[in-house]
Amino acid sequence: MKHIKVWAIAGLMALLNTGCEKILEENPQSQIVPSYFNSPAGVLGGIAGVYNDIRGQWGTEGFTVEMQAGTDDFLQGASSGGVPPYTYNGLNGSNFGSAWGVAFQDINTLNGVLQYGATIDLPEATRKQYLAQAKFLRGFWYFYLVQTWGDVPLNTTFITVPSQAASRQPAAQVYEQIIKDLTEAAADLPNTPTAPFLGKAATKPVAQLLLAKAYLTRGWLNNTASDFTQAATICSDIIANKAAYGLDLWADYGDAFVPANDYGKETMFVSDHVLDPKFGYYTVGGAAGGGAAQNLTPWFTNWNYPNNSGINSFVNASGTLVNNGTSGMIRDSQYGRPYVRMRPNTDRLKTGPNAGKSYFLDQAFTKRDVDTRFANSFTTVYIANTAVTNTATAANNKRGISYTTVVGADTAVWLPDFEVAGAPQFVGTRPFKGIVVPPSLWNNGIFPALKKFMDPSRGANFNDPSTRPVVLYRFSDVYLTGAEAYLKAGDASKAADLLNVVRQRAAFKKTNTAAQNTAAAASMVITAADVTVDFILDERSRELFGEWQRWHDLVRTRSLVRRVQAWNPEAAPYIKDFHMLRPIPQTQIDRVVDGPKFTQNPGY
Repeated sequence: MKHIKVWAIAGLMALLNTGCEKILEENPQSQIVPSYFNSPAGVLGGIAGVYNDIRGQWGTEGFTVEMQAGTDDFLQGASSGGVPPYTYNGLNGSNFGSAWGVAFQDINTLNGVLQYGATIDLPEATRKQYLAQAKFLRGFWYFYLVQTWGDVPLNTTFITVPSQAASRQPAAQVYEQIIKDLTEAAADLPNTPTAPFLGKAATKPVAQLLLAKAYLTRGWLNNTASDFTQAATICSDIIANKAAYGLDLWADYGDAFVPANDYGKETMFVSDHVLDPKFGYYTVGGAAGGGAAQNLTPWFTNWNYPNNSGINSFVNASGTLVNNGTSGMIRDSQYGRPYVRMRPNTDRLKTGPNAGKSYFLDQAFTKRDVDTRFANSFTTVYIANTAVTNTATAANNKRGISYTTVVGADTAVWLPDFEVAGAPQFVGTRPFKGIVVPPSLWNNGIFPALKKFMDPSRGANFNDPSTRPVVLYRFSDVYLTGAEAYLKAGDASKAADLLNVVRQRAAFKKTNTAAQNTAAAASMVITAADVTVDFILDERSRELFGEWQRWHDLVRTRSLVRRVQAWNPEAAPYIKDFHMLRPIPQTQIDRVVDGPKFTQNPGY
């Protein structure tokens, strides 16, 4: 088998050497030889290094864009920089593939762990758990690779000598290896996190969920009924055994995103970003701007509220909101750092069958009066955090009154999900101290910000990266994955049952009476006749908006091109069928100089 050119650098070296200051007295090696994995410390270090590398993708800007841009969920923000993944225009191997090299480096490290760690001197149960972690992580990375690029190099032996030859193996073979790894990992991983893999590292149900996703995705590729049945059965087994796994849904959807619950019962698998030199080398007060495995997730979908909340903003003759007057807001920890990279797909379409509609309000989040996931996912009210005095004679103050906003009490910006007469300075005929920005005035510079991942703990250093974990999988995803699998297996009734669990939970409000919650839950119930692939994709938008899954969801269900053309006005003119696979990084193609050339995916 041809080897992909990957330098055999164990992930532990990244763990020890990514910062400019040593934290351990070590003598790092530029290459790892087999003997490195002949000790418990070497095996554990290799696994820890791979977990470290996952942090370098999930939560970082480039990878976040690659996982979510160019879908029905997201459009570009004002500061996106025109990155090609948003529109597919100019997308090529030179501007895509942040995780390619890291994934293969990690796979090689895991191959070393598995190849040489089987004989280390450890209690049998401990050794099995270590090897199960390695199998899970290898399956995890290969699943990401095959979903993103299709045929990829498949190697399960440890490479110690760099090679300039590489070839791609069929996706079918890659899926066989993924399913083998995850099946064996699920058999040996503990039900709940066990030392030394604490927090929310891989466990039996996490491996089972990823295995179900692999079966489901392969089933879509080949239209294989047995794969759908396997995926459905696995998800049902996880749900049936949720008590043993310490898993469940929070009664209130919003509680899943409370920082205190980051490691709670609904969270299955995370990438840690705690304030510890092992996990990021963050500099408190450094106002970091990216890199070094920093979690910048809270900021990507933040509009520039300090600069675009002028208290006397007005609508010009062309119907555009013009920022004017002193800002009603200053940057703070609660509302976060404004990056304005991406925004919810709020644009109302001008042509086509969905003309006059936006995916965000008119397709995904339609039952906003009952379904709490809109209110719990997006910030629509900004309470004044600075006192602003506005005089009756100030330019463009159409209210005709003078006043001073009260910090912590007055609303500086309100983004209602419906049209408001008199906006932006009036609600009807009543003067509004701040500004009202209804959907018709939303644009790439002002829009509801995603608040699930906000990190107010930054305090005075609120420009710093977040120390919250990036949650890759939540328990609600088991229900959604199972529903999709049951639908494809021909059991729409069971699919509806699973969807109803998630939907009825979304209707719960702490402020409701028991009777009100019962009525709200009943209004969310669907039947088998309601369940379609598109309905499930809409449900995944509502439940998992911004959680790094959307591009793969659309590709898996063979819906990417159709739904982007239907809903995304930026990408619709450019997307083609070949965009169902991403471009192989040009650096990979250029480095293969021995033997046959490394092939690019069609269309690029």
